[in-house]
Amino acid sequence: MSPLPIEIFGHRVIAKIGTGAASQVFVVQDMKTKQVWALKQVVLAGEKSDRFIEQVEQEYAIGSKLDHVNIRAIHKILRTKKLFTTTEVGLLMELVDAETLDDQHPESVGMAANLFAQVARGLEHMNERGFVHADMKPINVMVTGEQQVKIIDLGQACAVNEVKKRIQGTLGYIAPEQAHLQAITAQTDVYNFGAMVYRVLAGEIIPTALQIGADGVSMSAVTPSMVKLPTPLSKKRVGIPDELSDLVQECIQLKPQDRVQGMGQVAERLEMISSALGDTHMGMRAVGAK
Repeated sequence: MSPLPIEIFGHRVIAKIGTGAASQVFVVQDMKTKQVWALKQVVLAGEKSDRFIEQVEQEYAIGSKLDHVNIRAIHKILRTKKLFTTTEVGLLMELVDAETLDDQHPESVGMAANLFAQVARGLEHMNERGFVHADMKPINVMVTGEQQVKIIDLGQACAVNEVKKRIQGTLGYIAPEQAHLQAITAQTDVYNFGAMVYRVLAGEIIPTALQIGADGVSMSAVTPSMVKLPTPLSKKRVGIPDELSDLVQECIQLKPQDRVQGMGQVAERLEMISSALGDTHMGMRAVGAK
């Protein structure tokens, strides 16, 4: 394990808290103001790392235009250049002391509905500002000890109606339009969101238009007509009400026009479910389990 750097971009390094494909995330302190931040660092290390620097630039360009309690705040981007080439970038972000939904599972359906409603409101804000997150999954949602949600990682976010040049998304969450390089819209977030909720509550990912090949390694896009919708949550887990199960099924419809029309509607329905259930609706378990 390599030792921690003493400082990065003039900020004292306190701890390392994460590692990505080409990035490292540190807890740092501004030497002058003493403010503590999270800092994502990407260093140019070959031609293929160009796109990771571009992703950080994109994350700043979009994140700096957002202002919502359920989205991690982006403060500043820092760059090191040699001649005309950016060789290192650092993204200063709000430091969130929390676990992701991948690590922290809601204790009740009512609590889960409340957390998901917060995510939906954050995505609604992004969509209203003209952007799509495009990579909603449990690891990109942090939950604090006070049960406040923070959406993170805008590396694949883009403008509404953007058509990407290569497939970006995650197996088990990716929408058909992402797998087939079609326009990314707010309805893409609706699909990704529904797939995430299904994963958290059912403990398994849904079939999507991006599937693993026969070799078990390669992935390819399949036509939406070949994708089978998963078993509704209410038939997978005892304790999940039909209202929540139906909402998720509506979110993961294969055609964008068949999905719930916007994250605002999703949030409203989740807030109603959360209010009706409170935190007392316990006992999610597999159907048939004792």
